[in-house]
Amino acid sequence: MKPADPGPSGAHPPGADSEPPVWLRFWGVRGSTPTPGPATVRYGGNTACVEVRAAGEIIILDAGTGLRPLGRALAAEFAEQPLRLTLLLTHTHWDHIQGLPYFLPIYRPNNELRILGHEGARQGLAAVLSAQMESPYFPIGFDALPGSVIVEELKEREFHVGPVRVQAHCANHPGACVGYRLFTPQGSIAFFPDNETGYQHPTGPYSARARVPSVWSQCDEEALAGFLDGVDVLILDAQYTAQEYEQHVGWGHGCVDKVVALALQARVRQLFLFHHDPDHDDAQIDQMVEAAQRLVASQRGAVRVEAAREGLRVELPAGDAPADSVFTKTVDIVPDPPRR
Repeated sequence: MKPADPGPSGAHPPGADSEPPVWLRFWGVRGSTPTPGPATVRYGGNTACVEVRAAGEIIILDAGTGLRPLGRALAAEFAEQPLRLTLLLTHTHWDHIQGLPYFLPIYRPNNELRILGHEGARQGLAAVLSAQMESPYFPIGFDALPGSVIVEELKEREFHVGPVRVQAHCANHPGACVGYRLFTPQGSIAFFPDNETGYQHPTGPYSARARVPSVWSQCDEEALAGFLDGVDVLILDAQYTAQEYEQHVGWGHGCVDKVVALALQARVRQLFLFHHDPDHDDAQIDQMVEAAQRLVASQRGAVRVEAAREGLRVELPAGDAPADSVFTKTVDIVPDPPRR
């Protein structure tokens, strides 16, 4: 793997006078496994991937199958410009890493991808990510990629991606799993795609090589609510209805009722239900959104609730905007770049 040539991230053209808007776009919103087809066409069937543009940085949250269309869109937008990208992984379950071998920017020698995440396995994060590209699973090995791919295991709860401050916090999910909160010039964004709200997993994340509890193992609900307090955008696992959850306690995924309760407790401004169940069609997700909105209204809460959907672009209000300003939302259809 060759180092990237010096160049901008591409999030903000050099020489621009004003601070660019902060926005995010959903590229994959489904949980567990991709679910293409007519029943999921409105919300989408790709697994977890969210793009964030903030303070001149392009930050990617998880690498599910949504990473493939994101890579093609970046290639179309920036052509031959060198890219420096950061990927934050919450954990290494299959639906959060399976898009990485198909991410077009890592096949161009002038690009750099920095991957940050928890250890994830006894062999370490780099070994987990490279294993899925070994023969006989994939024709191109991790070490043969033309682009520069740098893998770093998280050791601290707080770090920076350029000027963007990032905090990590343990998530309630089997194995080693974290969520992130990004502090941008126009507000904060939290991402917890796999989290069983209201349930304490007995083992919690641990240092697999040392076989002892790690700094990520403090996963109690009050601590999570404090971590999320006042966040502008919360993307949170809400896979099940309350009735479905009764049959899935301990599986590591949230239900709408408890997710709304957490959002109200944490004074969240905008909640996006995420990690949609692969058996839920568009109509069922609509019903879950309506149920969540009724719960907020019954508590006279101020949380805005929607379901994440592929292609949705959410722009955060400017820093000097009133506290009750709405988020600008558009659905972009991003064309594939021409094939060579």
